Amino acid sequence: MPPSRPRLRSAARIALGGMLVFAGTSHLTFAREDFRAQVPPWVPIDTDDVVLASGVVEIGLGAALAALPREQRRIGAFAALFFTAIFPGNIAQYTGRRDAFGLDTDRKRALRLLGQPVLVAWAWWSTRTRTP
Repeated sequence: MPPSRPRLRSAARIALGGMLVFAGTSHLTFAREDFRAQVPPWVPIDTDDVVLASGVVEIGLGAALAALPREQRRIGAFAALFFTAIFPGNIAQYTGRRDAFGLDTDRKRALRLLGQPVLVAWAWWSTRTRTP
């Protein structure tokens, strides 16, 4: 029997939370240099500080998505806004032709741009429920 929609949404929310914790941890450790390629040059804050701060935010969002189901609608909305806010970084990586994360061609960087709306939709869909 297929999982019910609430269970599927819950699994998707927890999976997104895990992905965010992993991504945030990678900001602070092994992928720190790669994430620097996504900080637009017009951001008036030190690039490394942006990478570290966004990593901390991702860890917090991921943990909250997984651990605070009663607040999932608010956290999901915030996650969707976060994914929208960092989209200029993906655009900057594309327009600046900066290689990182194996995105070493214009085509790969362009395809990565398509993934950001998926993350926004994932955050939104997985946290919308009929119960308060």
